[in-house]
Amino acid sequence: MPDIQLETHTIRSHGTKLARFHVHDWIILLLLVIIDVILNIIEPFHRFVGKDMMTDLRYPLKSNTVPVWAVPLIGVVLPAFIVISIYFKKRNVYDLHNAILGLLFSVLITAVLTDAIKDAVGRPRPDFFWRCFPDGHDLYDDFTTSVICHGEKSVIKEGHKSFPSGHSSWSFAGLGFLAWYLAGKFRAFNRRGHVAKLCIVLLPLLCASLIAISRVDDYWHHWQDVFAGGILGLVVSSVCYLQFFPPPYHVNGWGPHAYFQVLEEMPNGVAPSTATNGLIA
Repeated sequence: MPDIQLETHTIRSHGTKLARFHVHDWIILLLLVIIDVILNIIEPFHRFVGKDMMTDLRYPLKSNTVPVWAVPLIGVVLPAFIVISIYFKKRNVYDLHNAILGLLFSVLITAVLTDAIKDAVGRPRPDFFWRCFPDGHDLYDDFTTSVICHGEKSVIKEGHKSFPSGHSSWSFAGLGFLAWYLAGKFRAFNRRGHVAKLCIVLLPLLCASLIAISRVDDYWHHWQDVFAGGILGLVVSSVCYLQFFPPPYHVNGWGPHAYFQVLEEMPNGVAPSTATNGLIA
């Protein structure tokens, strides 16, 4: 099969055109950032927490095994770095732009959904007792048995944001998208039986799983929080990926829809199925 050369589809030659065409998408991304910031500022719903419930909420207050600042690095910067590295090899600005756009949509949509649900549900974390009573002296309402917290307000506020896990949803949103992307680039489902490709594709999901498990180990989340966050991130990443790329098992699963539309519109009428620009055949 003839190899379609991608050098003519670079940032310099087609970058401006692509950016203008997707300007509304980038505006929506900015709006999602603003919405997520607002969701993190507002006070979450303070679900009733009674004295009898404290038995299950008395786990130790620990620091994060995976710091909050590390999640965007692992779930966004790392996938973006891999996408950009592939661009320098293949020089396909359509692939670069749509992969970055899809990745950002995946993470930001997941972030907004996660934080909106956190605020609405207000489930207490497993370590809520020590957030509420940092000195260990518990105090309850004589009539309702509801907790009367005397801890730091910001710590208590964070204690009402257990469901779903943000670490889990962010990790699976970013790394889940990366898994889809690598599956297409390596043609993991081309029916040639190369299991090594699947091992590479599953690495991002393994990393996301370990980050999610750490949230239970740190007693910042119940297992249901982590499970729900992981499913949420994985579903959103799948939808966002398939919005921009064909399924990895498709004959053209290695590239974005936009690129094949350009090929169809070329004067010489190049058929998309003749392109062979995956990383591995």
